[in-house]
Amino acid sequence: MAYDRELADRIRAVLSGLPVREVSMFGGLTFMINDRITATANSAGDLMVRCDPVRVEDLLDRDGAQWPSMRGRRMSKGWIVVESARVESGEDLRSWIEEALDYNAKASGGGPRPAA
Repeated sequence: MAYDRELADRIRAVLSGLPVREVSMFGGLTFMINDRITATANSAGDLMVRCDPVRVEDLLDRDGAQWPSMRGRRMSKGWIVVESARVESGEDLRSWIEEALDYNAKASGGGPRPAA
């Protein structure tokens, strides 16, 4: 499985203290909380996050955010890929992970969240 190891380590640091399960999927390393996909580090260093489908349009306005495709088809609403250059700072990475955790907690009925 190919994935950006540096990005994966940075995601681990943001998710530190949470019950995370790491799984190979989506062509990268996926981080699951509450048995739900939260974020994926892919081989290009891009970050894919699971987010609230209601927020997708607003989130796509952020620099480097794109609607992902898989096998040539656009994925369903609620997924965003962020290009590697837009998650270089710890603040930017944390912001995207927070979006994913907010949705995860909502979808899981209030599961664990990290301290801000």
